[in-house]
Amino acid sequence: MENVRLTVSQFIDTLNQTLEYAYPVVEVEGEVASFKVNQGKYVFFDLKDEGGSVGCFMMAWQLRLPIEDGMKIIVTATPKLTPWGKFSLTVRALRPSGEGSLKKSFEILKAKLEKEGLFAVERKRPLPELPAHIAVISSTQAAGYADFVKILNDRWGGLRVEVAHVQVQGADAPDQMIRALHYFNSREILPEVIVMIRGGGSADDLSGFNDELLVREIASSRVPTLVGVGHEVDVSLADMAADVRAATPSNAAQLLLPDRSELIRRVRHSIAGLLPRIEQAAERQQTDIRRQIEQAATVISERHQQNVEKVGALRRLLAEYDPKRVLGRGYALVRGTIEPGGIIEVEKSDIVITAEVKNVGQK
Repeated sequence: MENVRLTVSQFIDTLNQTLEYAYPVVEVEGEVASFKVNQGKYVFFDLKDEGGSVGCFMMAWQLRLPIEDGMKIIVTATPKLTPWGKFSLTVRALRPSGEGSLKKSFEILKAKLEKEGLFAVERKRPLPELPAHIAVISSTQAAGYADFVKILNDRWGGLRVEVAHVQVQGADAPDQMIRALHYFNSREILPEVIVMIRGGGSADDLSGFNDELLVREIASSRVPTLVGVGHEVDVSLADMAADVRAATPSNAAQLLLPDRSELIRRVRHSIAGLLPRIEQAAERQQTDIRRQIEQAATVISERHQQNVEKVGALRRLLAEYDPKRVLGRGYALVRGTIEPGGIIEVEKSDIVITAEVKNVGQK
């Protein structure tokens, strides 16, 4: 067989084409070593096990979960030979492998975001009391979603529920949930609350809810958020960033809406308790009104009596000034021209005298 002579560049290109055809994407599991970030943009680390080591490269913005030396991870990558003859994996995504690495990554990111105040109680908002428009982000094929919808309908019903069907585990899950959050937050008419739910699973299954970009998107939501992921003992960073955390998807429905039948029972009980108090208050008001009427009647009667007495006194005074009574006491009323030669009329109680004035003198 004749040897093929290639230039270095041709050899590298041919090898990369072969790798691209044979292994376009691979998943490789190993332990992180020599982790470093250059210029805040480029991430370099080695992935090793007891039998070997391979270099890895990725952009800093792709690093969605924190890693450090000694952590075991799984990378999704493209194998490539660089122009400088160094073989490496160009990493598209990574995730911790094993409970220890998952927990370590969780704690590192939790400390970072907690320091930034993303989990602060004072930034959390209450849920609306009776939301009529709800947005849900979940896999509609999941049992947790079915439980949520059943309890929602049992407790209230008649709501406007918009659902964004997304993957809730796997490498693509965080980005799909981020797009759903962005979609609901950019609507012209916003929902009153955004609910993100999924049922139980392993720590690896739930790891997508610890994605840094997803957690930041939840924390920056314009709409109040309610997150219910896993079982009651499971706590994700998405739970911690949400305005309200639900222990389970079923609990999310319970927190979101009151039980209509229970609410009706409580209202009826309250009304039953209010009726005696309303009757007592009405009786007190009637008693007060009767007392006020009696007081008003007494005042009116007293003032009427005072007015009667005043009128009587005025009548007596007028009677005293009656000319007839004055004449009856021996006085006379004189009319006419009071001058010599003038004629005057003298009226007494029983007679009228006409006389001529003979003389008028000063007293």
